[in-house]
Amino acid sequence: MTKDLTTGNPMRLIVGFTLPMLLGLLFQQMYNMVDAMIVGKLLGANALAAVGATGSINFLVIGFCAGVCGGFAIPVAQRKGAGELSRMRRYVANAAYLAAAFAVVLTTATALLCRPILTAMHTPDDIFQDAYLYILIIFLGIPTTFLYNMLAETIRALGDSKTPVFFLALSSCLNILLDFALILYFHAGVAGAAIATVASQGVSGLACLVYVWKKLPVLHPNRAERRLNAHSCAVLCSMGMPMGLQYSITAIGSIVLQAAVNGLGSLYVAAVAAGSKVFQLLACPYDAMGATMATYCGQNVGAGKLDRLGRGVKDCALLGLGYSLAALGAMLLFAPACTMWFLDPQEEQLELLVSLTSRYILILTMFFFPLALVNIVRFSIQGMGFGTFAILAGVLEMIARAAMGKFFVPVFGFHAACFAPATAWICADLFLIPAFAVCVKRLRRQYRNLSGAEAQTRPALRPQKSNA
Repeated sequence: MTKDLTTGNPMRLIVGFTLPMLLGLLFQQMYNMVDAMIVGKLLGANALAAVGATGSINFLVIGFCAGVCGGFAIPVAQRKGAGELSRMRRYVANAAYLAAAFAVVLTTATALLCRPILTAMHTPDDIFQDAYLYILIIFLGIPTTFLYNMLAETIRALGDSKTPVFFLALSSCLNILLDFALILYFHAGVAGAAIATVASQGVSGLACLVYVWKKLPVLHPNRAERRLNAHSCAVLCSMGMPMGLQYSITAIGSIVLQAAVNGLGSLYVAAVAAGSKVFQLLACPYDAMGATMATYCGQNVGAGKLDRLGRGVKDCALLGLGYSLAALGAMLLFAPACTMWFLDPQEEQLELLVSLTSRYILILTMFFFPLALVNIVRFSIQGMGFGTFAILAGVLEMIARAAMGKFFVPVFGFHAACFAPATAWICADLFLIPAFAVCVKRLRRQYRNLSGAEAQTRPALRPQKSNA
């Protein structure tokens, strides 16, 4: 089930790895999509706005969790590419210890802080309690987030992008059933949607755990490999922390922007919430491309095949360009219809709400190619072992979003909120594209300085050390 991405045509390998990843991400998006659809249809626009108002803080924390797990998988992919299976298993074992520690700390901290954060974001009073209840339950489910993402990323690091899809399909179906049961029959409100999300992700995580235990003995560490190792933890943190902070730093800008949108009123919050759900679905291919390039570049750096890095990024960028044009064409035709997935036809001010949501979706879709480059190039740099550059790109995104929220939304209103994400993507690209070239040059220089024997046995350690 694992795949070697160090040999063969890069385009063919990238497409073959991306398609299962895309299917998995589409199932994963069903969690949020179904929540929003059922909440919007059954509970109304205010309930939808309550869920939407938590989107940026949700991304801040859950994005950090997912990013850390993705970073932990990079040394695993590099050791897989180098053929050093014992060291790979040592990384897997120590990543599990670190993930458990992160889960405990983050669950405790976020459960205590989510109410003050929502208050600081000026969440409207009429949706505050529902927003708090929803995000509190999501944060209490952080251990399930770590369980699934850690195992799924490890499986993908071996070159298997298909298996996690099956578990996500199972949990997505469970999520739909639980949503209907808890909201429609048990009248649990937005809390029911959050419980369904957490429970479903827990099922997918347990399914991954059983699969690894029964089907992937290559990941089973022996007693020596299971020992807590300071060097392994340091390498894992040097990869995982920058990748997690990249999401969180970006999310800080989103929080400032969300606070500005909250100031426009519940109607605009609902429009952004519904539009964001459509956007997240449309952006799944770019998330899949990014995750693919992290594994592709990680394995090729581990194998010392640096010539394949640039070719892989170019091929993936071509895929991103083609999809961006197709997505724009589709939304020009169907954006209003897509907004109705999340809105009750009997909703007051329905026509205005559909207009605002459609405008938000179309403006984002117009700038999809810059988003494609952000994901492709940033994850490639991370897979190569240079996580610090990804943090700097995240800082630029944060500054752009925060500036739009702080200075432009109060003046220009909803239009400024629509253009804020595109501004952030373009700012990140202006940094990431030259940064990628710098990273490749640095790797080439480091490899030239290695002796022939060391280059065969320890090809990926130097990039990691350069970032420490």
